Amino acid sequence: MFHAHILAHFRGNIVFCFIPLNCVYKYGSNSIFITRQGFLYSQTQTSSEDTKLVITMALALLNSSASAITPQQKDQLPNPFELQDSQIRYKVYLTHVNDDKEYDGDVLFNLVSNILNSTSAQVSATAVSVTSFKPDFPTLKRLSCQMITTRGTPECAHQTTLKILQQLSGFSWGAKAVIALAAFSLEYGEFWRLDRVQVADQFGNSLKQLNQVQISRKVPADMTDLVTVLGEVLNYINLWAKWSSMDYDTEAVPSLLAAMQEIPLAVYWTIASIVASVGNLVGISEHKLSNFKDRLNKIVIKLKTHMENGRWEIGRIQDYKIRIDIRYPKIKDVVDLLDILIIPASDSGTSIPKIFEGGVQIKNGIEVFKQKYVMLFISGLDSIGDEILLLSSIYRRLQEHAGEERKGFKKGDFRILWIPIVDDWNTDNIRREKFYNLKKNMKWHVLEYFEKLPGYEIIVEKLKYDGKPIVTVVNPQGQIMNENALQIIFEWEIEAFPFRQIDADDLNKKWKWFWNLLEKTDDKAKLLGRDNTSCVFIYGGNDSNWVQNMKNAIGKIEKHEINNVDVNIERYQLGEHNPDHVPSFWIGLDGKKKNKECKGRVDCEIQEVVRTLLCLKQDPLGWVVLSRGRNLKLLGHGEPMYQTVLEFEKWKNTVLEKETFDVAFKEHYDVVKERYGSRPYDHTSSVLATITCPNSSCGRVMEVTSIQYRCCHGSANSCNV
Repeated sequence: MFHAHILAHFRGNIVFCFIPLNCVYKYGSNSIFITRQGFLYSQTQTSSEDTKLVITMALALLNSSASAITPQQKDQLPNPFELQDSQIRYKVYLTHVNDDKEYDGDVLFNLVSNILNSTSAQVSATAVSVTSFKPDFPTLKRLSCQMITTRGTPECAHQTTLKILQQLSGFSWGAKAVIALAAFSLEYGEFWRLDRVQVADQFGNSLKQLNQVQISRKVPADMTDLVTVLGEVLNYINLWAKWSSMDYDTEAVPSLLAAMQEIPLAVYWTIASIVASVGNLVGISEHKLSNFKDRLNKIVIKLKTHMENGRWEIGRIQDYKIRIDIRYPKIKDVVDLLDILIIPASDSGTSIPKIFEGGVQIKNGIEVFKQKYVMLFISGLDSIGDEILLLSSIYRRLQEHAGEERKGFKKGDFRILWIPIVDDWNTDNIRREKFYNLKKNMKWHVLEYFEKLPGYEIIVEKLKYDGKPIVTVVNPQGQIMNENALQIIFEWEIEAFPFRQIDADDLNKKWKWFWNLLEKTDDKAKLLGRDNTSCVFIYGGNDSNWVQNMKNAIGKIEKHEINNVDVNIERYQLGEHNPDHVPSFWIGLDGKKKNKECKGRVDCEIQEVVRTLLCLKQDPLGWVVLSRGRNLKLLGHGEPMYQTVLEFEKWKNTVLEKETFDVAFKEHYDVVKERYGSRPYDHTSSVLATITCPNSSCGRVMEVTSIQYRCCHGSANSCNV
């Protein structure tokens, strides 16, 4: 026997009721339309007696429809528990046309929440008082009727679910779930309202008995459990809909896009669950509600993960807006800047970054940089060996000459801080192990923080970090002196101190004239020093034996491999292929000399170099210039420079220690030069000329009583090298 609950709602002579057919019937002057959605519409112009006939006919049609589904047709309906998620998602998407239909989302959500909250604490709700809302009561009641008259099989529940989704095709995903739950709440809420009727309420008790509440109809535990899960799902769907409406960039909040894959399934199983629940509540079916709950629980787990991640991602966006729009324009000092870049918000739930120096953790963290100039070395973990060697050299030179002041900046006031950038520290332990290995080689400050930096976007936007290593120089006031000083440090090393762009420009001016002169003398010189890491020996002299010996000694270094240090040695002998180049160079150099006072610091430095080179020209053996790239590092006399090259085996191991070839070379050269300077020099000579006494009355040869020699070292004529 098929039992059906028919709703007859009278407005004049309009009759609505539900029967699961799709036909048009005639009864006398009455036209009965059974719509695709299964609703009966009758337009009558006569008395209520005719209306009764219409309803009688509807009941007859309804009973006939109950037996209209053959066993073969039933077998053709899919069991949703046997379908893959992808199959259900596909069927659900076919019913979704657009989502521009209006509905009172907040009102319905609060009403539904209040009803479901009567038996479950999982739905957050607020008090609400309304007189009207969309969709209206008839719409919700029609959906409720569809649920009531669904046969008690999973296949029929699936069919009704898709029909309801078809009717709600113009609504958003969140609206579909809320509207369906509102329709469910009409039956579910009415049951609990009658259940709470007081004994003294005769009318209420009569209605309670008529509905057989707690007599033959009860809410079993599995339905209460299912409603609890439905409340969780509704909260997550509503939260997802709320965040999605804020138009967050999906690249910034990828969890919203990931959750979107689960939302159609969540909506489907929500509607399927309430269709089954209504059938059980009314008593026309006996669905195993735990199966529906299990499906929803799996979705809840996924949605919970996505929403938690989404909350964190949105929190980062909001935190970024505060940092970039409010805090960054009002930076007080370098510590405040570092706080914006690397210190997470107190409510972020992440750990506090650690600062190390030489492997030892700094207790007061970023406060150690107060009133200091900070060189922010920002990079990934891969292919930064050259940068580490270079900065190690800079760090050592800053430490060794901490009291030295240049251009108003004291070297001891500069600090280096490595900020490693890694997309995801938590995928494996390889990244952390690599970080620790790199950290061991750094004597300067290192940031240890295995989370995404809270100021990462600011590092990209303001410091122009694009994945390649940079060194940003910041003054004690938190102002950027140089967005990326790495290139000028590679080219000029410590000579570029304090590492502003203007300092590099000065160095270019200081040495550009030399290379222009050399290239004008010999076109082949244009190829020299183009690699900033190469070391170039430029030499010449009047003693051909010394020149040949120097050439051979440099050749031996060129063929020698220096462990763990990439050294490219170049050599250039002035006049080797064309002797005319020698006078051309020196004439050009002499033209750079100025007799009048120099103008500006760079001009004075250029004049000092010109005087030094002209002085070295007078060395009877030869002269040598050592350059790293196009930065002239050392100008020296022939013999001590030759001996330094010749004794390479004695000092080659210090190249790795000093990080660069030119620094190690200069240190040994200073030792050799000192050795030559302190060498005793004995000179004996016979005085060949005889001088007679100028007194005409004497005319005798005068006696030699003393001979005096004076060196020009330390005088205005000294080379000072």
